[in-house]
Amino acid sequence: MEEEPVDPIDEFIGRYLREYDFYAEAARLASDAIKLDLDAAGVRAIVTHRAKEARRLEAKCRQRHLDTPYESVADIYDDIVDLAGIRIALYFPGERDQVDKSVQKLFKLAEVPIFFPKPGKTRAGKRFTGYSAVHYRAHLREDSLTESTRRYSTARVEIQVASVLMHAWSEVEHDLAYKPLEGSLSEEEEAILDELNGLVLAGEIALERLQKAGKARSSISGRRFANHYDLAAFLLDRATKHLDGPVTDSGLGRVDQLFELVRALELDTPKKLSPYLGALHGNLDLRPLAEQVVDELLTEDAARYELYRSIQSKYSGRDRAYDGNAARLELGRFVATWILFEETLRDLLPGSSQISAPMSMLKELTMSGIINKSQAREANSLRQFRNELVHGHAVPPPDVIASATDALARLNDSIRSGSLGNGAGQGSNDD
Repeated sequence: MEEEPVDPIDEFIGRYLREYDFYAEAARLASDAIKLDLDAAGVRAIVTHRAKEARRLEAKCRQRHLDTPYESVADIYDDIVDLAGIRIALYFPGERDQVDKSVQKLFKLAEVPIFFPKPGKTRAGKRFTGYSAVHYRAHLREDSLTESTRRYSTARVEIQVASVLMHAWSEVEHDLAYKPLEGSLSEEEEAILDELNGLVLAGEIALERLQKAGKARSSISGRRFANHYDLAAFLLDRATKHLDGPVTDSGLGRVDQLFELVRALELDTPKKLSPYLGALHGNLDLRPLAEQVVDELLTEDAARYELYRSIQSKYSGRDRAYDGNAARLELGRFVATWILFEETLRDLLPGSSQISAPMSMLKELTMSGIINKSQAREANSLRQFRNELVHGHAVPPPDVIASATDALARLNDSIRSGSLGNGAGQGSNDD
């Protein structure tokens, strides 16, 4: 009796299920790296990651198999490029240049980036251009990883970059038009999707205008910079005028460190900082804007160097490669901050015991209006990180732990200040 031939898709899915954690961790490492880099440059974005869900992956393979039959598992691995994926949803579409620079720096490209819509391809029966984005297929650079994580450089990661509006529209269109549960879409449904695409494209124009308005607001003479995003907008606006040409986000550099320096020196207003922008030059590949401004500040007063070194030292702990001792130190800082967070919850919820679960307290505080929905979502995300940190097998790099600790501390401060400002039970429940 002859054995039935092995289905390559079944074999592939079985293998993928065993390798799922590998792809999930590769996506996380890639996401953490680019999120840190974009945040340092003052680029606002929502960065998410995932390993492809097995059920959807099998359905995708079955569909493709109908058009071009797979003969082996290797054929499927060559065909499916997004087992590990990252989405970068930009607040401002014009900041794609900075993303491109970050991707080129942090990753080794496996192929030329793919731009959508593709040149020369029109959408039959559509008035608008459809999906607008750029996709990268890349590997993490080995020299950016530690010995224990170097194996993840073999994973191919797909990085999708689009505006927050375009990502939302593409999700709707993809699930309705390409994965219909009740048959093909009607002409009316197709027309509505096209209409929504037009609204999204108009929305992206509005986002570009919003970005320009933000730059104008950040340039008001006596106003202090609220954060390094504010400072980044100001630098872009002023540098364009000084250099007699457009300057993109890709030439900004470490605006987060510059922001801490000017705040410490009490030079954190457009009027006070403007004198240090006169010597800016346009060779931003040689010297990013933030570093040029830092040089001017240090040249004026050598005593400022020690202050800048202390700022750099704080950030270098987050940027260095994984180190066991550093990770343990950051873990201790996170746990200490989590204890303070739990104390805040108990203070806001009279009658709660020392053994009350944090999420139970959060649920009650949210229902009572003391904590808003946005704070509750962030707390839940940090709780999941805390559980993985304390009970997981792999310890994240120290910069990832540090970032989570900072986010937890900000959340704790936000909840405390909100409850004090509004009174118990009077907090906003808005998103």
